[in-house]
Amino acid sequence: MKINLPELLWYGNKTFDIELPDHWNTVVCPMNGFDSKPMTTMEMASSINNPINSKSIRELAIGKKTAAIVFDDMTRPTRISELAPIVIEELVAGGISEDNIIFVCALGTHGALTQNEFRKKLGPEIVKKFRVFNHNIYENCKEIGTTSRGTKMMINRGVAEADLKIGIGCVTPHAQTGFSGGGKLILPGIAHIESISHFHIEVESMDKESTGMGKLNNNIMRMEIDEASQLAGIDFFVNAIVNGRGYTTDVFAGDLMDSHSAAVKKAIKHYATEPVPLNKDLTIANAYVKANEMAIAMLLGLIPLKNFSGTVVAIANSPEGQVIHYLLGRFGRDFGGRLYPVGEIPPSVNFIVMAPHLDKTFGDWFANPEVITWTENWEQTMELLKPDFGPGTEVAVIPNATMQYYDL
Repeated sequence: MKINLPELLWYGNKTFDIELPDHWNTVVCPMNGFDSKPMTTMEMASSINNPINSKSIRELAIGKKTAAIVFDDMTRPTRISELAPIVIEELVAGGISEDNIIFVCALGTHGALTQNEFRKKLGPEIVKKFRVFNHNIYENCKEIGTTSRGTKMMINRGVAEADLKIGIGCVTPHAQTGFSGGGKLILPGIAHIESISHFHIEVESMDKESTGMGKLNNNIMRMEIDEASQLAGIDFFVNAIVNGRGYTTDVFAGDLMDSHSAAVKKAIKHYATEPVPLNKDLTIANAYVKANEMAIAMLLGLIPLKNFSGTVVAIANSPEGQVIHYLLGRFGRDFGGRLYPVGEIPPSVNFIVMAPHLDKTFGDWFANPEVITWTENWEQTMELLKPDFGPGTEVAVIPNATMQYYDL
């Protein structure tokens, strides 16, 4: 049985084939919106220029001198290069000079982007014409207030001081906040490390049970994000939803809270895996969209296994390696950020990672990366699997294991 999987989102957006034995009982489990039709540029512009519960960008720009456009980083599939030109056109039409428009990458605690990555994300023309900055979580942040849960909010100075503040991000399922997008671009996106630490440690601990992938109702982390982002005074937000190949299928723009709420209503069904694969012996989890955050695929691969016991194969073709993470990452042989490590691989799981661009630190988000079995191609992977899995093996293949979710 041959299965086509997406790979290398930012490197040509290619297709990778895996071959599985015909005597395995294999089910491919895509998200509902995998094949959704991409939007045209005109359709994107129509969504942005007919905003939800907000004045248009052009109207908001009247009388303003400076604008800051906040955008997400390379761990998110958002095609900023398609959306930002529409926003720029409206800002200029409203009277803001191109020289007074800056872009700020909402890194949170991820490592800084290179100029080559900015070109991939924004397109070469924007990088040529506009100043594009990485957010610095340690310096040049301005205090804007304190939330009801005690997070002293300090955000990027360039954004805080801009007359007009616009966010462009992507709504996808998130392992803690339910769904990403919206105000998450502010907290943790452009916040100071102390604000982020309080949010991720103290706030989450207040009601950890309310958090989780796809969980929205009374999610304490999402409620904190919403409060913090309102303190930041974001004037307009563009939320994208993408299909299984990372193409934009829907845009919800306008008021920060209302546009995000509308996007999430769509996202709940769009990214869901139906039916949820259960009672499997083997899960093959393709870390396509966030191959540079491979650890997420471990969670999506673990849930379908019988009694959370069996084998998970994560396919993580990430030429850039795993994203630098100043909160969760390892920065020495046995030490790391304030929340290091993100988790531990259970002893009941045989975890195999297929990484064509393997490096020694690839598994360092886990406390016990030494238990991972590494392969560099599918042939090596199948050599490991065949002796242990014979006829009748129950297998689930998850094409987008860092983007889709299970509505349990």
